[in-house]
Amino acid sequence: MTQVSHQQWGEAVGLGPVDLWVLQSSQVRVEVLTLGGIIRSVCYRGKDGQMEDVVLGYDHLEGYVSDKRYLGAVVGRVANRIARGRFVLEGKEYQLDINNGPNALHGGLRGFNKAIWHATAVEGGVQLSLTSPDGDQGYPGEVQVSVSYTLQGETLTAEYQARSTKATPINLTNHSYFNLAGQGAADIYDHTVSISAQSYLPVDDSSIPTGEIRPVDGTPFDLRKPLLIGPQLKEVPGPGFDHNFCLSSPGDTWTERHAARVCHPASGRVLEVSTSQPGVQFYTANFLDGSITGKGGVRYGKHSSFCLETQNWPDAVNQVSFPDCLLRPGEDYKHVTRFTFTTV
Repeated sequence: MTQVSHQQWGEAVGLGPVDLWVLQSSQVRVEVLTLGGIIRSVCYRGKDGQMEDVVLGYDHLEGYVSDKRYLGAVVGRVANRIARGRFVLEGKEYQLDINNGPNALHGGLRGFNKAIWHATAVEGGVQLSLTSPDGDQGYPGEVQVSVSYTLQGETLTAEYQARSTKATPINLTNHSYFNLAGQGAADIYDHTVSISAQSYLPVDDSSIPTGEIRPVDGTPFDLRKPLLIGPQLKEVPGPGFDHNFCLSSPGDTWTERHAARVCHPASGRVLEVSTSQPGVQFYTANFLDGSITGKGGVRYGKHSSFCLETQNWPDAVNQVSFPDCLLRPGEDYKHVTRFTFTTV
């Protein structure tokens, strides 16, 4: 049985009260904030029996209010990047906020990560809901969104749903940063990773996919067998991994697939991720630079953590060969991602 409780955690200036929800099973303890749908912590035991929090975050609400790195948050309407913040839909051009070099990133200047969500208890967890008005951050249509976090044993499930009054791009994910040694550990070089992808998306200088779907064979992006992250980072061009791995092809049937497995051999902690989304962005915290002070006064540096952002492919609204990212009136957007936390 999962125990679910909640309490007020603070007041976000200009936004209102923020609640903290706690989901507790016999193996895992998860904290969720109504601000941004943020996963604030995930605690579970290593092989030495010690409980550790494996999610980066802040001790106080002010950290999350001012956070610019999306720590633990639900990002939307559109996770990842849209080239030059522009797209054409039904003959009309839309211009979004530019907030990442020349591009739009993670929904805009005030995306879903900065909204306070309405929370309702559900069996084994919490459902968070939000209304995004027509024109929000430049996007068309009023969108009703919900994210349910439920904990069963060692598995945390995130179920996303949305409906819109107009055709609009949508791509929701969670942006938790993990370190299986514990959120205060210096880096992830001693973790192993495997990702169940035959291909990945090469990107240009501003991290927009070039349009090519490239096989991972013979590249540093071949993570189909477990590899140690530290040495592999030396093989990747640029500051690290920040790439979409293709879990399925455009037009494939909607189904849940195994996406990734990360293991920290020293502690025995393992994270496995499965999803119905066609891609996963593997990101190695390349842009954390020690300027963020997190839980316990720890400064989060480069490669201090990893993200596995289950998603549609980046810039899909502008790339006709990518999986369709449009939600149309009368349609239901839905996908599921499961995070399973075990020890070996």
